[in-house]
Amino acid sequence: MKKTAPTHEDLKKIAMICLRCARVLMESGSRSQVLHESAQMIATGLGAELIGLRVGYASISVTIGSNEDAIARIMTVSRHGVNHRLDNAVRDLISRIYRKELALDEINAELEKLVHETPKHPPWFVAVSVGIACAAFARLLGADWISFIPVFTGSAIGQYMRHHFLKNGVNSYVVAAAIAFIAAVATGLGAHAFNSSTINLAMVASTLLLVPGVPATNAQTDIMDGYPTLGSARAVSVMMIMLFITTGIWFAEALLGVLP
Repeated sequence: MKKTAPTHEDLKKIAMICLRCARVLMESGSRSQVLHESAQMIATGLGAELIGLRVGYASISVTIGSNEDAIARIMTVSRHGVNHRLDNAVRDLISRIYRKELALDEINAELEKLVHETPKHPPWFVAVSVGIACAAFARLLGADWISFIPVFTGSAIGQYMRHHFLKNGVNSYVVAAAIAFIAAVATGLGAHAFNSSTINLAMVASTLLLVPGVPATNAQTDIMDGYPTLGSARAVSVMMIMLFITTGIWFAEALLGVLP
């Protein structure tokens, strides 16, 4: 029995499914190639054709067709982050769509369920983990043992406040500068109280939680995969974050009178 081609209304739904999945993937830290492959799998699994997908830093647009009918849609993208658990969950959902395990009208409900119910570590646990990581990096970079606790404390406080700032919608660049300042000041005061001989290094190490490693890697990968527009935008964003981190550290060192 010949399968019925998607109707115009079906194409609208398929286009929006492509955009919603792509947006969640992008906001979770996926590279551009993954978004294109995912959109292709969704369109194929739902019996349509992916005519085109444009991935920008702040928006995504898609054109879906079937026979001589086609429809285009666009959707904005919010703050870019890193959430590998949600990223993998959405990729599994897309694989199920490709295998035709879900009906068209079931997919949006499944996606919303993943977005809202995929478990996350509690903020205090993340803060403690980040504190330990930054303190360990401080030692690897040559900071003395005395500064271990100050670095742990400063970076843990910074991560906890960072979580709440971003949750409340504060600009990510302002957050980078503010958290770099707070973490560096807290660490500097603690290292000075403990008579550390590597105060400056400890202050810098406490801000390593802000370094955008995944976006930097994605920027390089996107450019190498043939998506220079998005890759360049991501690279500029990474440079801006680093600039604001440096600004926060500089103000902290100036406040405490620590020589670079």
